[in-house]
Amino acid sequence: MTFGEQPAYLRVAGDLRKKIVDGQLQPHTRLPSQARIRQEYGVSDTVALEARKVLMAEGLVEGRSGSGTYVRERPVPRRISRSGYRPTGGATPFRQEQADGEGRGTWESSSEQSEASVAVAERLGIEPGERVMCTRYLYREGGEAMMLSTSWEPLTVTGRTPVMLPEEGPVGGMGVVERMRAIDVIVDNVTEEVGARPGLAEELLVLGGVPGHVVLVIQRTFYASGRPVETADVVVPADRYRVAYHLPVK
Repeated sequence: MTFGEQPAYLRVAGDLRKKIVDGQLQPHTRLPSQARIRQEYGVSDTVALEARKVLMAEGLVEGRSGSGTYVRERPVPRRISRSGYRPTGGATPFRQEQADGEGRGTWESSSEQSEASVAVAERLGIEPGERVMCTRYLYREGGEAMMLSTSWEPLTVTGRTPVMLPEEGPVGGMGVVERMRAIDVIVDNVTEEVGARPGLAEELLVLGGVPGHVVLVIQRTFYASGRPVETADVVVPADRYRVAYHLPVK
């Protein structure tokens, strides 16, 4: 489809987008009103409204109650490092980054036993309804929520062991590899699948954002001799962070 064949609302949205990206419409300035868009581009109210909706869904503008629609500040994306499972390491990559640099990161977590959903059971190679330890994490950088993570471990592996609670015990907080090693389970592989989707309402409430904002979702699974021993969903705001991988060359 050529530019001339685009629907009118996409042409209008594209021109306004260019003005935002080029700096003609600065952050915190008010987007032209619906009436002005209609007059400037010679379009209907419906087209003007749909164009504004496109920019809002893309996260370029935001509505302020009783005031209008304004250009959002565009954050400079920061990096979140991912690496191999580092079998001779200790702390998780996030904790290691905070220790190695001038990190201002903090995290909080809570664990509870639950039943594996169909999706989680498939990833862990167990039956739906089997007991798992579910741990939820919230990571912050400089006090700002930056990442969510939910992990599941089958209690057939960790139940009634010192590592059943990921953040407690003699190796609490040391990461999956070290914790599993403590119960003679040797992790030898990890996979990560990265995708994107609109953030869920409860995720955006914590991470910041408005409905429609996109998040990156990393589905990670650790294996020991082909058997999944932990799987997790890591959720990152796509407009504020980039995921950088550091993979060793053998």
